[in-house]
Amino acid sequence: MTTIQGINRVFLLACAPFVGMLIWLLFVTASIPIHPWSTAPAVPVSFQQESSALDSLLTKATMDAAQTKTIIQKYFELYEKSTAEVTAALQSATAQVAKPGIIYDARITAKLGSPIRQASSGNIDLKLFALSENNYKGYALKVNLKSDKAIKLVLGKDKMGSSETTLEAVSRYGAIAGVNAGGFADDSKGKRYPLDTTVMNGKYLNGFFPTKNDTIFIGLNKDRQLIGGKFSSQADLDKLNPLMGSTFVPTLLKNGAKATIPYQWQSSPARAARTVMANYKNDQLLFIVTDGYDESGNSGATLAELQDKMQQLGIVDAYNLDGGGSTTLVMGGSVINRPSDGKLRPLATNFLFFK
Repeated sequence: MTTIQGINRVFLLACAPFVGMLIWLLFVTASIPIHPWSTAPAVPVSFQQESSALDSLLTKATMDAAQTKTIIQKYFELYEKSTAEVTAALQSATAQVAKPGIIYDARITAKLGSPIRQASSGNIDLKLFALSENNYKGYALKVNLKSDKAIKLVLGKDKMGSSETTLEAVSRYGAIAGVNAGGFADDSKGKRYPLDTTVMNGKYLNGFFPTKNDTIFIGLNKDRQLIGGKFSSQADLDKLNPLMGSTFVPTLLKNGAKATIPYQWQSSPARAARTVMANYKNDQLLFIVTDGYDESGNSGATLAELQDKMQQLGIVDAYNLDGGGSTTLVMGGSVINRPSDGKLRPLATNFLFFK
């Protein structure tokens, strides 16, 4: 019985293709319309005719492809040309936008003369100029801050109550240049502390001190712009987003106009070694240091003379930093000015510049 079933299965499997083909032929035949009145016999298409037709199609396709390629190449060339023209136009526009700034910078630099030293990097541009006036001599350091890494206010030996010379601070930090910063006060134990309000990295080191005895805050905000003046509350100073700064006295220029110099600072001392922190309208900084031969008040510059000089140079705002024996300018590992103490004074704070 099993053998018969197996034979039947084999027979069915063998016949299945033929049965399927028969069904397909029946359907195909039924779908072909038969016209009894048509007597023209079908004309068979030869292999050569089919090949010729295919060759024609291939030839046409090749020609169409070549034409399409030509069109694409033309559009690509036009695109490249347009891109080059747009790029050139953008470069030209950028140059035109930058041109007024370049002209302005050239003008303010020309007023300072030829630099005697300079240094440049992606962070900063420094140019040092010698000043030789009728009553005093000194130096001007023009500073273009390009990044937040370019400048830093540091404590003496990085500790409250400690002090170090500007040269020591420059050497310890590996800075390219340095200038003395704010005033200081000594306690009975010989420790030297920054005077009043001091800000480092956006933080108040020893709290906020309201203006007294004409003291002013001098520093930079978080956009590296010079800020300064008298502040009666921390909220007023906070509005300017201070990043760093120290305290001394007085304001010299505000918006290009001379500020009133307190009487005490007009005469005591009349002349001295000075350090001034100022800015131009393009936010570049200018540090001016003047030489004084001693602390007698008979050598150096008066604050009124510095006001005149800075107006001549096109300065916008200017503030007086600690002077006298504190006045120090270091660049390239050497002291540029002549300290009036005859030696460098250890200070509580210094501004450092980095390449």
